[in-house]
Amino acid sequence: MFDVVVANSTSPRDGKFIEKLGTYNPNTNPATIVLNDEKAFDWVMKGAQPSDTVRAMLSYRGILLKKHLQIGVNKGAITQEQADAKFEEWKNQQDSKVTGKVESLAKKKEDERKSRLAAETKVSQARAEAIRKKAEVAAAPEASEEAAVEATAVAEETPAAEVAETAPVVEETPVVEEAPVAEAPAAEEAPKAEAPAEEAPKADAPEAEEKKEE
Repeated sequence: MFDVVVANSTSPRDGKFIEKLGTYNPNTNPATIVLNDEKAFDWVMKGAQPSDTVRAMLSYRGILLKKHLQIGVNKGAITQEQADAKFEEWKNQQDSKVTGKVESLAKKKEDERKSRLAAETKVSQARAEAIRKKAEVAAAPEASEEAAVEATAVAEETPAAEVAETAPVVEETPVVEEAPVAEAPAAEEAPKAEAPAEEAPKADAPEAEEKKEE
């Protein structure tokens, strides 16, 4: 924040000043200008030379326009009433512009806040969903073990006979067996006519001579 002062042209920048006219804060949007318009107008009419920054502030506040109109009144170009009417008309237009700019900036800031909030909400939801899925994955093995333990306990408590009765009966599908095919009796072979074998001639046995005993 800076002070708007009237000082001697030979005085240093932060040295001794004649009169303080207001303050200026360029860190806000739009810049904040707190200025005594009547005193500033009087000094301008006395011939005070504003710096570039102060000139922009005086133009923004309409003080330079008011000086121009007052010079016209002093020269007789326009009346004081006409000068005042023109200045009021300009001031109303300027106030409307400033108000519109402030509202536009406020709306933009609010939209940015809502967008940022929506983005943060989306990130939070994504994190919550990731944590939920992680918890489900971690809980799945425990649930499977509990289910297995319960199934084992139920099987142990059920009597064997009851289990046998409740077991579904599987019907056997009848198997169709093929009847053996009767083979036709083989035709008897006709006896083969065999030629009679020729008998070999018998050798005549030598007649034994009887020895006479003497």
